[in-house]
Amino acid sequence: MQRLRVDQDIRSMSEFRTGIASFLKQVHDTKRPLIITQHGKSAAVLLDVGEYEAMQEKIELLIDVQISISQIENGEGIPHNNAKELILKRLSQ
Repeated sequence: MQRLRVDQDIRSMSEFRTGIASFLKQVHDTKRPLIITQHGKSAAVLLDVGEYEAMQEKIELLIDVQISISQIENGEGIPHNNAKELILKRLSQ
């Protein structure tokens, strides 16, 4: 995801309402999120679908890494050679 540009990517709800199509195009073209404010406070974020899906994949990967670290810390891991052997055995089936 591209870095947010404060001068271009924060809009009020009333601006968003009147220019929805152009803001959707902006988000799609720039791959940057659009922050929508209401009464001067952040209310919502509009993301490109592809960027949203990429974020979800990253979150899932980070959760898997976190679970793995926790399992290793709890002594639930197995040595590298054993893991390699198990994987190679599964692949050959």
